[in-house]
Amino acid sequence: MNKLCTMHEAVSQFVADGDTIAIEGFTAFIGFAAAHEIIRQRKQDLTLVRMTPDLVYDQMIAAGVAKKLIFSYLGNPGVGSLHCVRRAVEKGIPQPLEIEEYSHFGMVSRYMAGASKLPFFPLRSYTGSDLPKANPKIKFVESPYGDGEIAVVPPINPDVAFIHAQRADAQGNTQIWGLLGMQKEAAFASKKVVVVVEEIVDETIIRRDPNRTLIPGIKVDAVVAEPYGAHPSYVQGYYDRDNEMYLGWDKISRSQEATEAWLDEWVYGVANRAEYLEKLGKERIESLAPGELMADGVNYGRYN
Repeated sequence: MNKLCTMHEAVSQFVADGDTIAIEGFTAFIGFAAAHEIIRQRKQDLTLVRMTPDLVYDQMIAAGVAKKLIFSYLGNPGVGSLHCVRRAVEKGIPQPLEIEEYSHFGMVSRYMAGASKLPFFPLRSYTGSDLPKANPKIKFVESPYGDGEIAVVPPINPDVAFIHAQRADAQGNTQIWGLLGMQKEAAFASKKVVVVVEEIVDETIIRRDPNRTLIPGIKVDAVVAEPYGAHPSYVQGYYDRDNEMYLGWDKISRSQEATEAWLDEWVYGVANRAEYLEKLGKERIESLAPGELMADGVNYGRYN
């Protein structure tokens, strides 16, 4: 089945007001193109789920699409605070934002429980932590094996997950390499999955390198070809992280007025990712070239 569609079509079809949305990718593979299209279509009252929210959710929250954030650690990585998130939480600008915070492994556990259809997931990382005082969904139960009290967190099952990757075929068989986060678990935990890739390849390429297939097509509802769709984060082997934009966002996002001006120019002011890239400019894009370090081929063998 051919599952190819545009980003506009994917967001229009799969994201409804009030949904719970996961845009995953740990440092790399962060779905900015998906986030910008959600903003552009002016979706409302979303619950945003993500390990380490960075600029992507700062921008969505500044645009007023979110009512709640479920997360583990937030910040502009290597730079500082997320000023738009802070304004929403502390001052209700542009609107109030509810937060639900976990440790990194707490969020990992929620995804794993959601993907495995478990009622909860046990973990020990909250011993001595104040997080359970701030989050009543972190509970403690007696271990059935007599080794004391243990923390548990509930499953999470987002309505839609947007997962960025290097490549997929038209059926949605998706290959990722490099620094992996919780893309696979988020995909299996979610009710709908939209895969966004740098390129669409033939099924024969996927079959020749099966161990890179992190998400099988049977779990994917739509495939979007969106080169540079994770910019300003990076995609291993395709482009590097745009550190200039991360540094620049710290200054822009300190005021709601400057943030809204940026959104008007870079999100509402362009029709799609292609126009965004044209505005970014060829020189800036070429400066992010990742260089070349090829992996060795392997022999998977074949049955006679």
